[in-house]
Amino acid sequence: MKIIKGLLVGGFAASLLLSAASASSAEVNLYSSRQPFLIDPLLKAFTDETGIKVNMVYLKKGMLERLKAEGRNSPADLVLTSDVGNLSNLVEAGLLQPVNSKILNANIPANLRQPDGLWYALTTRARVIFAHKERVKSDDVMTYEDLAAPRMKGRVCVRSGKHEYNISLLASIIADKGEVAAETWARGVKNNLARRPQGNDRAQVKAIYQGECDVSLGNTYYMGKMATNDKDPVQKEWAKSVRIIFPNQKGRGTHVNISGAGVTKSAKNKANAVRLVEFLAGDKAQEMYARGNFEYPVKSGVPLHPLVASWGTFKADKVPMSKVAAQRTLATRIMDRVRFDN
Repeated sequence: MKIIKGLLVGGFAASLLLSAASASSAEVNLYSSRQPFLIDPLLKAFTDETGIKVNMVYLKKGMLERLKAEGRNSPADLVLTSDVGNLSNLVEAGLLQPVNSKILNANIPANLRQPDGLWYALTTRARVIFAHKERVKSDDVMTYEDLAAPRMKGRVCVRSGKHEYNISLLASIIADKGEVAAETWARGVKNNLARRPQGNDRAQVKAIYQGECDVSLGNTYYMGKMATNDKDPVQKEWAKSVRIIFPNQKGRGTHVNISGAGVTKSAKNKANAVRLVEFLAGDKAQEMYARGNFEYPVKSGVPLHPLVASWGTFKADKVPMSKVAAQRTLATRIMDRVRFDN
């Protein structure tokens, strides 16, 4: 397995290397925004099982722009990224091609794959509420709507409303309740903020720990990252100060987002790319993938990381992720209209 760390700027050399590598039929070229520490073990396992070498370019940012610039000459056969919005942007740019796989259709629920087979989810993460264990009563916050209730005035912390995680959450509310209800919710949450939106999901839990607010929104895997952080042990204290609330359990369920993969329209090694996605959707890789980042596997019956399992089971929103993606532009406009970050 050859790993090439490439960015949009200065990525020409990496593209040449991938072009050369693609000459072999026993290879597949991957662009991944998911970090090497998470993906490397999976790619090695795939190569060990199939004999197909994976040449990976890690792109922290700029995947869409790079693929656009490379066009049909792109060496990439497959993309791997997180958040349905990123996958949807690739679809809208015409950069992915359909895949029809019995294995993928059997292993991945219909609501977690693009209807035409342009992308497939490989893991999920829940967008939950982190609540202070002592300052928030068990029935204070049970739904996303509760975050906009008057009783939560000055008690909410959140990262930027324009961040893809919050845009996807708002898009799911639009899909469920419509534009008016979604805008009312966004205004209500903004009115309840204890401070201007800032930082990442972990920074919100830190603010709860320090007494700046009582509740926040965050992806579940951040709890795992904080609770096991030996390099920065204070994050373990942040994690101990809050509990996870899975919202809307008596209604539509908790919003989940995804990481996923799609075969590029320019793929020269399509068959190998499909085999890699099928491998990642199988039992062995699903357990490795989900455990590596405290996420949830998309294939049913795959064991969870023990820490993730300790958070309990929950009802997930079953709205098709493609419908959530279709509302992201409107969600962004709503965040602008309510001036959420100001």
